[in-house]
Amino acid sequence: MTTPPICNYEGSDYQTSFWERGGREYEDRCEAIALRRLLPPHGRLLLELGAGAGRNTPRYAGFERVVLLDYARTQLLQAQERLGRASRYVYVAADIYRLPFVDGLFDAATMIRVLHHLAEPVAALHQIQRVLQPKAVFILEFANKCNLKAILRYGLRRQHWSPFSLEPVEFAPLNFDFHPRAVRRWLHEAGFQVERTLTVSHFRLGLFKRLFPARFLAALDALFQWTGALWQLSPSVFVRARRAAEIAATTAVVPQDVSLFFRCPVCAHTPLQEQTGNLRCPACGTSWPQQDGIYDFRAEPSPS
Repeated sequence: MTTPPICNYEGSDYQTSFWERGGREYEDRCEAIALRRLLPPHGRLLLELGAGAGRNTPRYAGFERVVLLDYARTQLLQAQERLGRASRYVYVAADIYRLPFVDGLFDAATMIRVLHHLAEPVAALHQIQRVLQPKAVFILEFANKCNLKAILRYGLRRQHWSPFSLEPVEFAPLNFDFHPRAVRRWLHEAGFQVERTLTVSHFRLGLFKRLFPARFLAALDALFQWTGALWQLSPSVFVRARRAAEIAATTAVVPQDVSLFFRCPVCAHTPLQEQTGNLRCPACGTSWPQQDGIYDFRAEPSPS
């Protein structure tokens, strides 16, 4: 089975170099405000897609359990150092195009600063929809190609691509900006209903961040986030969507046994057999390792 190219942060010090030492306190504070406004106050099982080193994970305190998913195993190890190996957290290394979970498992999901790395976002959105319960909330953040800076640069002929066209723009390898209207259309096609849109990081300029404290800029940003209901001109956009409910849908029961969360990403069989150090698919014979508290579904190992 082939999958689209993946942006792999294996071995990266992204959390330290970009967030902690990269002057991103303002952006972090803005995203925390948006999450508080969009995320349900409590729930049972949340899927954090592209969890990285767990920067946002403490913000999901209202959920009984959180599954942290990232393709880079080293990012999950950093998250463990930050959060620990408490039973509340489940660490999964996997490919977003082949999510290794049973259908309708989660009652919420978040995907922050991930969509801009996806060459085939529609395929990923369909996978996310599959693993969510009916009426589950999905919080999506994406990089907005139709932001004010891009519009001004285009008007001054300082960039060749149009911020108004619907197709994605790849400004660096596996780094895409998307038009808000295109993202809304993809969500609808994938079976989601958009409920609310917030514009975020309106003042993401080096000059502003040098002149004003991050706390002040974030508070100012909070006053403008509601404008997402009217227009989207900020570099970052947050959307709260909800998986469409089937007729007579019932609330799914979340299994207590973590091994029952999973299905084989090769043949889609479930349940998997829990063995010492791995999970084995009885249908196709593939074994998926569990090491250092991380379930690893990234590759297609040879049948055991």
